[in-house]
Amino acid sequence: MTNPVAEQPSNSEFLLEVRNLFLRFGGVNVLTEVSTGVREGEIFAIIGPNGAGKTCLLNCINRFYHPAKGQIYFQGQEMSRLKPFDIPKLGIARTFQNVELFRGMTVLDNIKLGRHVHLDTGLLSAGFYFGKARQTELGLRKEIEEKIIDLLEIEHIRKKKVGTLPYGLQKRVELARALAMKPKLLLLDEPVTGMNLEETEDITRFILDVHDEWGVTIILIEHDMGVVMDISDRVCVLDFGVKIAEGPPEQIRHNELVIKAYLGEQDLTYSRLGA
Repeated sequence: MTNPVAEQPSNSEFLLEVRNLFLRFGGVNVLTEVSTGVREGEIFAIIGPNGAGKTCLLNCINRFYHPAKGQIYFQGQEMSRLKPFDIPKLGIARTFQNVELFRGMTVLDNIKLGRHVHLDTGLLSAGFYFGKARQTELGLRKEIEEKIIDLLEIEHIRKKKVGTLPYGLQKRVELARALAMKPKLLLLDEPVTGMNLEETEDITRFILDVHDEWGVTIILIEHDMGVVMDISDRVCVLDFGVKIAEGPPEQIRHNELVIKAYLGEQDLTYSRLGA
């Protein structure tokens, strides 16, 4: 069986590389010739005002959207022929702006769903729950409970239905489900939006733990500039679908084009960008 990834290897230094991406909805250009790349082991932030095209870029990586032109490479292989369900198999997991969980299921069952993309038990053994299917299930549960649930400090809610939980805990469960996919690259779309200060600090700490202890490369979309400037290695800035800047946080903090995009006037102090 042939690999669905196109035969166009990249010799890039990047784990994920975007080249000249162009996306249009009707007569509106959502992304215009966007090129960027994420190195293995980085926390890479994508920022910009509302409507800048940030989530659309993640949707192209996930193959939810199909750009009119441009290429996306992951681990050196071009992804244009992949389907959305192929992406987790590569090692790319994601959380969303709005929590996307099964509200009537328990926390543990929601998290376990994240690993199903990697399960390979046969229909018979799975149906009667014996042999390899049972061993796989027990091993999965042990790993989730001892590693992921412990990391995100959600042991006390593991048997609760997701729909009964407050928003901040639901965001943790969604992160846990993404981690159950064993990602090499984790896409986080506004992970602290709508949270109070304590919840923001908790999620930020968990993101750093996943990065530092698990070695996961992270792409982060976030409007909280304090979080972005504190934890990112590099920052890419979009404005109306165009990349206007990219570099280390300190460089982005002082960039006049970035300040203007956020504040509307070049002479306003950069301190409001999180200094």
